[in-house]
Amino acid sequence: MTAFNIEQARFNMIEQQIRPWEVLDQRVLDTLTRVPREDFVPERYRNLAFSDVAIPLGHGELMLKPTIEGRILQALSLQPTDQVLEVGTGGGYLTACLTQLARHVSSVDIISDFTEATRHKLKAHKIANVMLHTGDASHGWGEHRYNAIVVTGSVATVDAIWRLSLSLGGRLFIVMGQPPVMEALLITRVGQQEWTQESLFETELSPLRGAAPVKVFEF
Repeated sequence: MTAFNIEQARFNMIEQQIRPWEVLDQRVLDTLTRVPREDFVPERYRNLAFSDVAIPLGHGELMLKPTIEGRILQALSLQPTDQVLEVGTGGGYLTACLTQLARHVSSVDIISDFTEATRHKLKAHKIANVMLHTGDASHGWGEHRYNAIVVTGSVATVDAIWRLSLSLGGRLFIVMGQPPVMEALLITRVGQQEWTQESLFETELSPLRGAAPVKVFEF
């Protein structure tokens, strides 16, 4: 793919996929334009970098669709002073986008290959306002409170630890439910013991590793 074709494909991704999916925040659109998605997909799937498909990353995991990434970034309404926690680094593209919109990003993945590969990618693009960790963050990560948290795998129920890990005014993006109907939620902390919850859209996402599985009842 030539440089011209790459830029045309990137433009089409924004204008024909992401914008029609109600992603209209110009800061988000500029970020998705600026961060080279093609550098964060596995080499053999590079020709699919701008397609609205979930690209295989290995280890049975998938890269989020561009439309989902756009909706996440818009929903979180990130500010330049925000501290962000990302649970599920994956291919690192969303991580890179988060760093462009927030002050600092802490990203955790249970798969060390993803952590190491993303570290090299971010370094190659001179992105420094990020800390990558390998570990199981399915039930929280440390004692720190965050302005924004994004969980990139689906859960059966929203663990209370996520709500408690938000600072006042903090926002949590998380997908809850079981196939074929899952709900993307935005949870905002509005008081010490008070949160609001907004349903954003229906989607389907791979389960978060380590999270409690959905109970299946047999009759």
